[in-house]
Amino acid sequence: MTEFATQTTTDGAMHLILDGAMTIYNATEIKNQLLSGLNAAPILELDLSHVSEMDTAGFQLLVMAKRESQRINHSLRIVGHSPAVQEVIEFFNMGAFFGDPLVIQARQE
Repeated sequence: MTEFATQTTTDGAMHLILDGAMTIYNATEIKNQLLSGLNAAPILELDLSHVSEMDTAGFQLLVMAKRESQRINHSLRIVGHSPAVQEVIEFFNMGAFFGDPLVIQARQE
C-alpha cells in the first residue's frame, strides 16, 4: 500500500510525499493523487525518497504527470529519488526528460 502526505513549501509549491510501492497494483490510486496535486497547485513537488518499488506502471505514471503538468502549464518537480526510482529512470535513460537532478547515493557496503 502506498501512503501520501502533503504540505506546502516556502515557495508555495505543494509537496507530495509518496511512501511505498509505485506499481500496477496501486496505479489508479497514485494517478488520482498525482492529478489532484497537479490541479491543486501551480507547482507540485513530488518526493519519491520513500518509494520502495517501482515497475513500468509507476514509471508511466511519472511520464503522465510530467506531460500533464506541461499541458496545463504547471510545474512538476521530482525530488528525493529513492534507489528504486533511480534504477528505473536510469534503465529507461529518461533523466533528461524529467529535468530534475538525480542525486547518486553512496554505495552501501
